[in-house]
Amino acid sequence: MVERKNGPGTDGTVTIKKYANRRLYNTATSSYVTLDDLCAMVKEGIEFTVFDAKSGDDITRGVLTQIIVEEETKGTGNLLPIAFLRQLIGFYGDNMPQMMLPQYLEMSMRAFSENQEKMREVMGGSIGVFPFGGLEEVGKQNMAMMERTMRLFTPFAAGGEEQDGPAPASSGTPAASAGETDKVGQLQQQLAEMQKQLNEISKK
Repeated sequence: MVERKNGPGTDGTVTIKKYANRRLYNTATSSYVTLDDLCAMVKEGIEFTVFDAKSGDDITRGVLTQIIVEEETKGTGNLLPIAFLRQLIGFYGDNMPQMMLPQYLEMSMRAFSENQEKMREVMGGSIGVFPFGGLEEVGKQNMAMMERTMRLFTPFAAGGEEQDGPAPASSGTPAASAGETDKVGQLQQQLAEMQKQLNEISKK
C-alpha cells in the first residue's frame, strides 16, 4: 500500500512522473514507486495520471497497459481470454471498431462491476445459506454481457476479409457505403440499449 504524505491535487488525482530511467515518481508521496504500487492504487480506487517527465505527455494509458501485461504474465490468474485478445488485436487499424468499441467495453465493464457488487451484497447478507439463486442470476447477467461484447464486432472481422480476385470497380462502392451506415446504426442502437440496462441496474 502506498503511504500518502502530501495528498493529491485539487481534483483528487495523483500525479506520477516517469523519468528516462523508467523510474516512476509519485509527487503526492515524494517517493519512487513501482508498477505493483500503481496496481495497488488502482485497486484502492486512487486516481492517478502518469506524465513523461521530459516531454510532459500523458502516458497513463501505456502504463496501465503495462500493469495489465504484468498481471497477465504472473500466472496467478488470467482475466483476458486468448480469443478476446486475438479479436481485440484484429480491430486495431479499423476505424469503425476503434470509434465504437471503447465506449461499448467501458459500459460493459461498468455493468459487470455493478453486478459483482450485488453478488457481494447477496453473499454478505446470507446467514448459513449459500444464495445459489442470486449468484446464478448475477452470473447469467455477467455472461450475457460479456458474450454480447465478444459477438458485437464479429461481423466486422468477417466482413473485412479480402475476397479472391479484384472487386468490381463501380457497383461495389454504394453497397459498401450503405452497409457501413447500417452497421453504425446497429452499433448505436446496441449502445443505447446497454445504457438503458445500466440505468435499470443502478436503480435496483
